Amino acid sequence: MPVFKRPKKVEPLWKGWDQKAQKNGLRHQVYAVNGDHYVGEWKDNLKHGKGTQVWKKKGAIYEGDWKFGKRDGYGTLSLPDPETGKYRRVYSGWWKGDKKSGYGIQFFSPKNYYEGEWCGNQRCGWGRMYYSNGDIYEGQWWNDKPEGQGMLRLKNRNRYEGDWKRGMKNGHGHFFHLDHGQLFKGFWVDDVPKCGTMIDFGRDEAPEPTQFPIPKIEILDPDGVLKEALAMVKKTEEEGD
Repeated sequence: MPVFKRPKKVEPLWKGWDQKAQKNGLRHQVYAVNGDHYVGEWKDNLKHGKGTQVWKKKGAIYEGDWKFGKRDGYGTLSLPDPETGKYRRVYSGWWKGDKKSGYGIQFFSPKNYYEGEWCGNQRCGWGRMYYSNGDIYEGQWWNDKPEGQGMLRLKNRNRYEGDWKRGMKNGHGHFFHLDHGQLFKGFWVDDVPKCGTMIDFGRDEAPEPTQFPIPKIEILDPDGVLKEALAMVKKTEEEGD
């Protein structure tokens, strides 16, 4: 009785080609249609692991960790300087889901940079901002602006310590006029002091002290007067909202 052998199943050529095209593990430069290219590790056709991405249009370079096609982990983003043409670091820190999240340092310019916490590409949490004019803000952030408790130290050493909201002084705070040897304790609304008290503070050591000391308060109930003024300010703000 004759024996018939079943012919081997021949798979279509495209399946073999597709399997070879699958990117897994370390690959050298892989170019996109728009000219972007990537060197690094892959998993299931997605950037995953350590790798470097170069965007042709802006010339941006990212070197660091990837997770399923997105920047995730620790990495550095750099851009070419329009004046020198050399690459300068823009951000170094942690990423999540292709956005700055966690601790990182952002350079807006060589003398204008932020170091602290991020959430979804925005400054959020605790952080310190160095401004190009020499001022320094250190404290809490929310939605990319100072909010909560924070201290602004000016270039001339004067400083504000207190409450912030929407990037402005809002609430109770102390402003130390160290150049004149005075201290203002009061309540602020959108960077404007509404009510408070001014006293001499380190006047003898101040570089530019006022001509005359602040006289002592002679009213019977200064705290009561201040409390009443504060209540009026808050009431005005509530009516304005």
